[in-house]
Amino acid sequence: MSGGVPNRSSRVRRLVRGPRPESVPALVGRACALVGLVDVAAGVFPRFRHSRMHTLAEVLPGSFGPFAAALSLSAGILLLLLAHGLKRSKRRAWRAAVVLLPAGAAAQFVYRHSVVGALISIALLVPLLVHRDQFAALPDPRSRWRALANFVLMGAGSLGLGLVIVSVHPNRLIGDPSLADRLTHVLYGLFGFEGPVDYAGNTSWTVAFSLGALGWLTAVTTIYLALRPEHPAARLTEEDESRLRALLDRHGRRDSLGHFALRRDKAVVFSPSGKAAVTYRVVSGVMLASGDPIGDVEAWPGAIERFMDEARAHSWTPAVMGCSETGGEVWTRETGLDALELGDEAVVDVADFSLAGRAMRNVRQMVKRIERAGYETRVRRVRDLGEAELERIRRAAEDWRGTDTERGFSMALGRVGDPADGDCLIATAHKADEIPGPYGDLKAILHFVPWGPDGVSLDLMRRDRAADPGMNELLIVAALQAAPRFAITRVSLNFAMFRSALARGEKIGAGPVLRAWRGLLVFLSRWFQIESLYKFNAKFQPRWEPRFVVYRASGDLPRIGFAAMQAEGFVDLALPLPRFLRRRTKPARVCAHRPAERDVQAA
Repeated sequence: MSGGVPNRSSRVRRLVRGPRPESVPALVGRACALVGLVDVAAGVFPRFRHSRMHTLAEVLPGSFGPFAAALSLSAGILLLLLAHGLKRSKRRAWRAAVVLLPAGAAAQFVYRHSVVGALISIALLVPLLVHRDQFAALPDPRSRWRALANFVLMGAGSLGLGLVIVSVHPNRLIGDPSLADRLTHVLYGLFGFEGPVDYAGNTSWTVAFSLGALGWLTAVTTIYLALRPEHPAARLTEEDESRLRALLDRHGRRDSLGHFALRRDKAVVFSPSGKAAVTYRVVSGVMLASGDPIGDVEAWPGAIERFMDEARAHSWTPAVMGCSETGGEVWTRETGLDALELGDEAVVDVADFSLAGRAMRNVRQMVKRIERAGYETRVRRVRDLGEAELERIRRAAEDWRGTDTERGFSMALGRVGDPADGDCLIATAHKADEIPGPYGDLKAILHFVPWGPDGVSLDLMRRDRAADPGMNELLIVAALQAAPRFAITRVSLNFAMFRSALARGEKIGAGPVLRAWRGLLVFLSRWFQIESLYKFNAKFQPRWEPRFVVYRASGDLPRIGFAAMQAEGFVDLALPLPRFLRRRTKPARVCAHRPAERDVQAA
């Protein structure tokens, strides 16, 4: 193949390497978590206090011991919170740890009178200072949701740890307080008030200081997260979008997912020459690119290098979802990353498509039945639709969505009917009813994005739940039959994850491992529609194009998978507003995605 890309093998193979050495930040992060646990235990459990240096306590102020216990507890919890940031080489986490470790060491010495405990904290401080140049990662995108999440998690953790603090002094308790009394004492103590539980001696002060420290930590961290300046997730600017569209005009024919790079909730890095680009989104510390780089293949390495530089600067985990075989080879060659086959994309060549023949009998019969029921189809470019009809289609697409959360990222555009997307194709199904619905006679919608000058890629499938089953088959057939009018020679349908495993596992002679793997995929299909998407695509006799996930290390795969599920909308960690309180999105920004699971099931 020309353009500096090596000859393709039948599949991108995973590179075989030895275990990667653990970095200094990762080791320091683990040690920080351990020291944090020791500090928490020192501040909570009284047995940790016994040592040969109790005589030192005689010369200390009476309240200094309880204060040191609260300081040890606070430092330990904060070190636990910072451990993940240290593993990711975050500069701000390093600064905070350098301040907290001496404080924790002082608390260990004063409260526990433990030289060993203090030396452990100091011993961790030394590599932090020696390797300070390795902690230079910039902050992640952040929002106000972090403050609410912190309040909920820290509040729940403080309640649980507070119950432990109240209960670990059985020999000092006065009376036999009930669980309700202890919980009330914790709640009062978090706000700095005295509760109903009494202790003998100075223990009441130790418990009060410790509970107050937990409440202080919850309040301060929540206020900090709420008031700190937002570092918003990157967005595609108008200039970036214009440059990407220019690249797609010249090179968009190469990748069916190229047009999805124009999602406006993605960021972009360009090669030094400006002839190639990689779009991405950061989710839970994972820098997710999707599809192949945009632009000239010879300029891909420059864009990939910029992508990796950005990942290193922020200590993000780099990953690519759904790249082609050529893209996977370039990514692995230029970065040393690994690649695994993720699934297959269904592509139908228009010239070879026909409803004739036994293989297409089920689709043919379904389409004929729906047509006899009075449905008709229309296939048009977005620019050929009037604004009133476009608005009706947008509202229908929003209201017919099968889930509360919008799905799609790597193979979804995120909008319908934008004036800039005039080349997109819309197929609609109509049926005149005696009582028109809120969308007139509109019953189903398919939305396709351009794939170069002679192809389209399926983006969205929506239908009225009251319409007859088979709307999706009807509109796909209508789009394929109308394709020659628009000079379209190829149509990309849905992506089928693990398609080859499903196909091979159901054949005669499949081994027990392959059958077990297929069985697991069928089981997971109850939630993720893996098998149903494969079978739906297979109806149209497509050719299958493999797609790959590119990743750094096997240990990153669970994290990448979780981040991809968040990006695609299968997992939502934010607390959504009730549907009736949500603001309706502006028409040009209404989100879209590839087919909702219920749409495919109904088909």
